[in-house]
Amino acid sequence: MVLNWKVGGLLLGLVFFAAVLLVKPIGVSTQFVILDGIVADVVSPDFITQTDEGYTSTNAYMAKSDGKYAGNASNPLNYSFVFVLAMALGAFASARLRGGIDKLERTAPEIWRENFGDTPMMRYAVAFLGGFIVLYGARLAGGCTSGHMMSGMMQTALSGYIFAAGAFAAAIPTAMLMYKRG
Repeated sequence: MVLNWKVGGLLLGLVFFAAVLLVKPIGVSTQFVILDGIVADVVSPDFITQTDEGYTSTNAYMAKSDGKYAGNASNPLNYSFVFVLAMALGAFASARLRGGIDKLERTAPEIWRENFGDTPMMRYAVAFLGGFIVLYGARLAGGCTSGHMMSGMMQTALSGYIFAAGAFAAAIPTAMLMYKRG
């Protein structure tokens, strides 16, 4: 069972609209910082400390925004962190309800095998490197595609449209170079 892209786009738009209307705009990449803070605080209990004004951290990035990141890492059961966990669980549940994904497709999708052969380790390395670059860029830009592009465009923020144009200007030529049929 494959979801029609138009129906999927409409459902995604409704989820974003409901999130903005009921809670706040959706953004995901900050939660990687929060997860890092949770792990760092477990390893080094003095990483995050509670003060009279709230929370702070020995790490300047975690302490920024008046300790907002440190506070979220100290109390991770908040809307944003639970939302990210729910995204992963929802994707898993969706795949299971649709019959799962066969082992060959999980190892290396057909489009990868057509262009690069049956090289799962290379695919994992490329996926990890690509994910690292995207996450690094997202944190450098102060937000990710869901925050800047999806939520930003929905709120008619000029920065959202500029980000979307830049993302597609980079993604389309990259995909064309990587997945050229030949």
